[in-house]
Amino acid sequence: MDTKYIFVTGGVVSSLGKGIISASIGKLLQARGFKVTIQKFDPYINIDPGTLNPYEHGECYVTEDGFETDLDLGHYERFTGIRTTRNNSITTGRIYKTVIDRERRGDYLGKTIQVVPHITDEIKRRMLRLSEKGKVNSEKFLRPKGCEATKGRAATASDEQFDFVITEVGGTIGDIESAPFMEAIRQLRWQLGRDAVCVHLTYVPYLKAAEELKTKPTQHSVKELQGMGIQPDILVLRTERHLDDHVRMKVASFCNVDLECVVQSEDMPSIYEVPVNMQKQGLDAAIMRKIGIPVGETPAMKPWHDFLDKQRNAKREVHIGLVGKYDLQDAYKSIRESLNLAGIYNHVKAKLHFVNSEEITEQNVSEKLNGLQGVVICPGFGQRGIEGKIIAAEYTRTNDIPTFGICLGMQMMVIEFARNVLGYKDANSREMDEQTPHNVIDIMEEQKSITQMGGTMRLGAYECELREGSRAWEAYNPCGDTTRHRTVSERHRHRYEFNNTYKEEYEAKGMKCVGVNPAANLVEIVEIPEKRWYIGTQFHPEYSSTVLHPHPLFMSFIKACAF
Repeated sequence: MDTKYIFVTGGVVSSLGKGIISASIGKLLQARGFKVTIQKFDPYINIDPGTLNPYEHGECYVTEDGFETDLDLGHYERFTGIRTTRNNSITTGRIYKTVIDRERRGDYLGKTIQVVPHITDEIKRRMLRLSEKGKVNSEKFLRPKGCEATKGRAATASDEQFDFVITEVGGTIGDIESAPFMEAIRQLRWQLGRDAVCVHLTYVPYLKAAEELKTKPTQHSVKELQGMGIQPDILVLRTERHLDDHVRMKVASFCNVDLECVVQSEDMPSIYEVPVNMQKQGLDAAIMRKIGIPVGETPAMKPWHDFLDKQRNAKREVHIGLVGKYDLQDAYKSIRESLNLAGIYNHVKAKLHFVNSEEITEQNVSEKLNGLQGVVICPGFGQRGIEGKIIAAEYTRTNDIPTFGICLGMQMMVIEFARNVLGYKDANSREMDEQTPHNVIDIMEEQKSITQMGGTMRLGAYECELREGSRAWEAYNPCGDTTRHRTVSERHRHRYEFNNTYKEEYEAKGMKCVGVNPAANLVEIVEIPEKRWYIGTQFHPEYSSTVLHPHPLFMSFIKACAF
């Protein structure tokens, strides 16, 4: 069939959960057997979020092809299992840069360049691009027969025609920077006819003083959208209170939307309950009816329901500390979700505690980490808070507390070991101290001549050869099959790397370099085998963890913490 398009917009306020709704729609359509992809259009002028402070925009998510993107792409991947690329994340900055570059080359033959049609045409081109020939990893995970524990790490990429392209537009209706995107959607709706559907997410607040749910903000939001020439087909109403049919009917009447197309999105115990809640209310069925596809039977979604059953039955808590400098949930979103997912599959509830590394000292570290059954030393950049991470790494190493260092966290574990085991008290990273005589973490050779900040790090998926018999190898091969997972592929985002000059000293003193990139001989994984679980990775395993396939390193880490 011809590709169908779903546009997801938001109104009233931001942070309503458009990304979760988009991912849920994708999951429901996948369950019906359709090939789906999801893309995010962000109105900000940055080329990508790579140079943004996490306080500004949450974590920076990295695709396998090495593009820095919005954190919503993490939701898309975790819910659907697809592998996104740079084509799934577009910003106003990228749109304008493309048009301006063309103008400089003379592609427009002397024409005056305007928002309409030139900017809107480029937006439309990007919105339609994934429908022609897109690449998606369809999660065809290979595993040995009879080995349910091994989920696999590699999926095969294939060129496929997508049945559905879901496009989420960031921001809120009425934002001045969103106007070109809305105009592009208006034009596409007209051109595509029944092949396009608009889903609008709004907010229905509850006024405690009046003890009433108020639909007026939703009415105004839809009126604003209609003023841009877009009539929403489906409304998803975010609410903290259950909406009865009277409220839904009122919204349907005032907004010119069918009653069956007014769906409520109540607060759920977990974001992973949202697809099931949307399915119960017939969101996917409403989309298919609007597009003209036979609805058929409601998919059982057994693997998803099995996962939710595990989540509901996980009662025992395992307390994990996140040692980092960003006191913001979204700053470590993928790590948090990876820990939660691994906990569920280990039949425990991962209770996460943020520990500000800037506040950790040698005097209070035992108090700060008291009661924790495991510690994650978080990634990041820059000097702030690193000494606290080093102190935490020493404490967990000497007290044999399971520890997982990711990217900068791994580098801090390496520096701590150099200072307190190898005896190099002045050991450091070139990132923190250009003059350190013992640069156990050094800038990568290809990074030395780079001056621009955006998109210039070592980004995306690279191979890592595992040392057979190591703790990391066992995590990737829980069934002990020696023919599987000798080489894995994981995503990176860094400029600095373990200095191989010191490799023999580390190995001799007990910190083993058990994962190495075969092409560049860069150290990807370090571990101390004599400890219960003490592993650092230069890569970001959290980017590869999905609801149905949690990452093996997080699975192994949580197991070590819990049992």
